[in-house]
Order: sequence, then C-alpha cells, then structure tokens
Amino acid sequence: MAEETVLDKGSSFMDPFKGLLLSYIMPETCYDEFFLNFNFLDVPCLKIVLSKCLGLGIILGSVMVKLPQIFKLLGAKSAEGLSFKTVLLELLAITGTMAYSIINKFPFSSWGEALFLMLQTVVIGFLIQHYGGRTSRGLVFLVVYSGLLVLLLSPVTPVSVITSLQASNMPAIIIGRLIQAAANYRNGHTGQLSAISVFLLFAGSLARIFTSLQETGDSLMALTYVISSACNCVIALQVLYYWNSSPDRKEKKKKKSE
Repeated sequence: MAEETVLDKGSSFMDPFKGLLLSYIMPETCYDEFFLNFNFLDVPCLKIVLSKCLGLGIILGSVMVKLPQIFKLLGAKSAEGLSFKTVLLELLAITGTMAYSIINKFPFSSWGEALFLMLQTVVIGFLIQHYGGRTSRGLVFLVVYSGLLVLLLSPVTPVSVITSLQASNMPAIIIGRLIQAAANYRNGHTGQLSAISVFLLFAGSLARIFTSLQETGDSLMALTYVISSACNCVIALQVLYYWNSSPDRKEKKKKKSE
C-alpha cells in the first residue's frame, strides 16, 4: 500500500509536467523516447525539441524586442533617423507572415512573434508621425491598418491573396531595409534606432530559418527569413560602424568647426 501511495504521488506530480511538455515542447513519441526509454540522443526528437524551444524563446523575446526602440523614441521625443516608409514595409512583411501562418494553420510556436512585433511596429509608426508633427496622420494610419487587418483575416479574403502577400514579403523587406540603410549612411549615424532591437531582430530572424523548416516545412517561409536575416545583418553592421556617432556629437562638431 505504501509503495502504491508513493507511485500515485509520483504519477500525480508527473502528469502536469507531461501535459506541459506534450502541449508545447514535444509529441508523445518523443516523451516516451526521452523519459521511458531514456534515449536522449534521438536526433529527430532533439530537432523537434530544439525547434519548439527556439520558437517559444523567440516569441517570449518578441514581447520586448521593440520596447527599447519605443522607449528610446518616448525618451528623446524625436524619431530622427527612422523612416516611416521602412516601418510600413516592415509592417507589410510582418502582417503577411502572420496572415499566411494563420490561414495555413501553422503551430503558434512557428510564427507567434509576428503578433507582438506587429503591435509594437504599429506603435512605432504612430510615434514617428506624432513626433514629426503629424499626429492626425498617425491616427489615420492606426484606423486604416486596423481595418485592413480585419479584412485580411476574414473569410472574404481569398487564400491566393494572402499567399501573394507572403511572397511580396521578400521585396518589401529588402526595399525597407535599404531605405533605412540609405538613411543611416546619409545621416552618418543611426539616430534614434535602438541597437538592442536591431540585434534581437537579427538573432530572431536567423533562428526562424531553422524553426520554419522544422515546424512548417514551408520553403516560402524559410526563404523569407533568410532574406530578413541578411537585411537585418546589414542594419546591425551599420549600428556597429556608427556606434560612436550620434546627432548630438555631429552637432557639436559643426559648432566647433564654425
């Protein structure tokens, strides 16, 4: 009886743990492989677990990935160095990925960060307009985007349109990042661009290449993240190159030369 009680307690303790793992981390076959057969070197299961953990880590990180950028804008009360066109193109890419994933019923762990990045990017877009003295335009931007998002996710929109939107992500990402890179080069600094946000976006897009191939098997999704990683790398390199340059320092140099 005592042994049965101990076993029951152990079973009741393991049930929530098992449920958590099966819900978010691994299929039941992998649970059996790891915790019943003690085969911790099963390659297919290791890939699944790594992909799931990376995906969940990216989603958790995405909740805060653009907050440093938002706080930097609020603190400086300026959007100098940030391009609204870049934000629009980035929003197009994020929205396309999110809608495409929802329509194809991909697991949330493979695209969940798009939801949080979309919300934060919308806030940044509004702040750029607001600090540029165009608050009314910023409000129009919020209303129009919200309406388009509802329309896009409704049954009215054909699947072919959403697939085309996802395919357009690649040129949108490239053009958007080139606009931002050109603005950085022209200004000779990265303005109010947050280094933390830039590096987190680069790391996240890089990890997404693996998780997309592993969890969705969708080559279009994977290729989008390859392009995104390359473009984010360019901006990250610019942040490093212009690390000691800032609008304030450039202004001081101008005053000294005068």
